[in-house]
Order: sequence, then structure tokens, then C-alpha cells
Amino acid sequence: MAMLTVRNLPDEVHRALRMRAAMHGRSTEAEVRAILEQAVKPQGRLRLGSYLASLGRQIGLSDEEFEAMERLRDKTPAEPMKFEE
Repeated sequence: MAMLTVRNLPDEVHRALRMRAAMHGRSTEAEVRAILEQAVKPQGRLRLGSYLASLGRQIGLSDEEFEAMERLRDKTPAEPMKFEE
């Protein structure tokens, strides 16, 4: 696992982090990890599969139409890229 050092952190920020950690019942280090994780992986992020499913519902795609598209879809496996000839 990676380590991160934060230099020149103002005292008031460190104090606020300690207080926030205490309110959540965890260490300051665990609180910082939680804050960073939430910042880079927000809960409400859009996921492609969910978006496509909702789009299909919005346009009224029926199960029969989906099955027809699935039958027409090319199921041939993709060829791997060749980097040398």
C-alpha cells in the first residue's frame, strides 16, 4: 500500500481533522483516508451500465427489441492487437 506525507498542514486544519475523526470514532489517519476516498470515488458517480439501462428505459426499449438487437450483434471474438510484424 502507498504512503502519503502532507507537509505544511496548517495547525487549524490538523485540529479540525482530529475533531472530525473523533466525531466519527476513528483515528485522524483513518479520517484522512476516508476523506480522500470519498473525494476520488464519489458515491453518486455515473456508471456506464446503469446509465445505459436507464437510457433504454427512458426511450421505452422493450424486451423484444433488446432481444432482436442481441441476435443481430456480432459475437465474433476480437482479434488481439499485433505490435510486431
